[in-house]
Amino acid sequence: SLTTRLPRAGETILGHKFFIGFGGKGANQCVQSARLGAKTSLICKVGKDSFGNDYVENLKKNGISTAFVGQTADAATGTASIIVNSEGQNVIVIVPGANLLLNSEDLKRASDVICKGKVVVCQLEITPAVSLEVLKMARASGVKTLFNPAPALADLDPQFYTHSDIFCCNETEAEILTGIPVGNLEDAGKVGRMLLERGCKLVIVTLGAEGCMMISVEEPIPKHVPAGKVRAVDTT
Repeated sequence: SLTTRLPRAGETILGHKFFIGFGGKGANQCVQSARLGAKTSLICKVGKDSFGNDYVENLKKNGISTAFVGQTADAATGTASIIVNSEGQNVIVIVPGANLLLNSEDLKRASDVICKGKVVVCQLEITPAVSLEVLKMARASGVKTLFNPAPALADLDPQFYTHSDIFCCNETEAEILTGIPVGNLEDAGKVGRMLLERGCKLVIVTLGAEGCMMISVEEPIPKHVPAGKVRAVDTT
């Protein structure tokens, strides 16, 4: 839903546009990678419903392998209710649904693409234990791992850090994970160093309009990568 401003608690406001689109962190990353020319495969689970059917067809239209996109009658396709204001800021409520039914058996069936790919990207919109299992499978096979800890968990399993070649979080997630509020580049650098100490090889802290901060084991001095100036439409 699009509206001029975000509602306060208990407030009803009028919006000016509503639409239904495809998304999810993993799917968005997969589609963008495919559009940039990468050969991609999505491992996930959707419901046996109209949303699920449309979702699979949309992935195919974007050139993504759906060999390991399972459909289940035990839960509805995951959804996210999103409100975006005129500045491009948003609030999101996720109902995971079928996402949480992805399991170890599904990963075994997809082991060939996990263990023979160049890069495996994981998030926390599926069960954390399943994401961690994927990272372990990929790392054991020498595949580069990229982990986006969203939605963030304060008690994230420490093994996520040690099995992530690239650990990418935003300011909010960084604070949840480390307890350090990120208000500037110096704060982002502190977060990066703490996450390196936990076992990450390279840390990226995204900073919205300010771009991002990068720090790695090989280059332990924080590096700021500024973002170009644009008019934000939707940061979802």
